[in-house]
Amino acid sequence: MDGDMNEGAIVLHSPEDFVGMRAAGQLAARTLDMITPYVQAGVTTGELDDRIHAFMVAQGGVSATIGYRGYEKASCISINHVVCHGIPGDKALKDGDILNIDVTVILDGWFGDTSRMYTVGTPSIKAQNLIDATYESLMLAIKAVRPGATLGDVGHVIQTYAEERRFSVVRDFCGHGIGRTFHAAPNVLHYGRPGHGVVLRPGMFFTIEPMLNIGRPDVKILGDGWTAVTRDRSLSAQFEHMMGVTEDGCEVFTYSPAGLNKPPYKTAG
Repeated sequence: MDGDMNEGAIVLHSPEDFVGMRAAGQLAARTLDMITPYVQAGVTTGELDDRIHAFMVAQGGVSATIGYRGYEKASCISINHVVCHGIPGDKALKDGDILNIDVTVILDGWFGDTSRMYTVGTPSIKAQNLIDATYESLMLAIKAVRPGATLGDVGHVIQTYAEERRFSVVRDFCGHGIGRTFHAAPNVLHYGRPGHGVVLRPGMFFTIEPMLNIGRPDVKILGDGWTAVTRDRSLSAQFEHMMGVTEDGCEVFTYSPAGLNKPPYKTAG
């Protein structure tokens, strides 16, 4: 889940903290692995959310989103032109849909936050290109994370890659610091200028979670107070990973242990 605008000191974490975040991140990643084969035409987003919640609890975790500012579900499921914070419910998936599933778990006091795109049946070529570009922009951003680099460097990588491919970067939401709290400093913008912004130091934990649109970057919030959609109803995609800055780069806590990092996913059965 994306961060609110926040202020405050950036926490530098210890090697022991990396152990806790590794476990929380892997539980979040395994939750998305688990749900992958259930993302099919005819299934409702509410059914997916029920499975997600049951899995988190069975694995000793707690959903961070249930009860967060009144939110009542264990995931956000955002379909097609929904940018983020789609609320699971009675809507059934249909062939050609693309969707983001975003989960945050709490395990032993540590927060694990990640999201991936999924496809139902065969998406349009435009949709698949959008998904691919969003994923690649995140991977390039992760490569830019190292001590001495800035968050402006990270955002610039995403913005440059996306705009070269004629996609727009959503500016209304950002990544965030994380650890024993859900949302903390710093804010991680998905656009920026090289050399500007917070300088990265070992021990920083944060998410990078770019949202790219086929059309314009503008979004609006629906009447439920959560669901963000593209104003021009163009398709949107998002991927999110959570990482810690190390002495020589970064450790991503939320890679899929099953190798299910981007669609199309190959699963048994």
